[in-house]
Amino acid sequence: MDITAREVMDTGYSTLSPRMTIGEAVRAFQKAGEEHHQIVFGMVVTDAAGQLLGMLSMYDILLLLRPKHIHIWGEIKDVDVSGILDEALRRASSMLVSDIMTTDLITITPDMHLLRIIDIMIKKHVRRLPVLEAGKMVGMVYLSRVFQHLLGRCPA
Repeated sequence: MDITAREVMDTGYSTLSPRMTIGEAVRAFQKAGEEHHQIVFGMVVTDAAGQLLGMLSMYDILLLLRPKHIHIWGEIKDVDVSGILDEALRRASSMLVSDIMTTDLITITPDMHLLRIIDIMIKKHVRRLPVLEAGKMVGMVYLSRVFQHLLGRCPA
């Protein structure tokens, strides 16, 4: 099977601006999820010209909300955590996407073979890979889409 990224990439992806607040980004995640009828785990961050700058994931946001000193608490059941999450949410909602987005991205090209894509996704534990052609983003390959594509090709 000679399947490439071009065959499984999604060209209808949503984007975030680096100047958005985390609160605005969370609302954008929700809106994109409603539009695509699925949970959105991450979104790309682009500048006004559409140049890929980074990615923001649910994990990035949850990591921001998790207290940095939690590792010294021991069992969390022994700690009074009331108010900690509310304060973290207040603080995080006004931070900018550019403050916490991931910028060290793995990207692929439209002609990359699907087996290489699967290898990258498994080795690097990533759910999505931006597809770049001549330096411009042309699509996104999602782990779920790769899986569904392969299921459709399995012999009965």
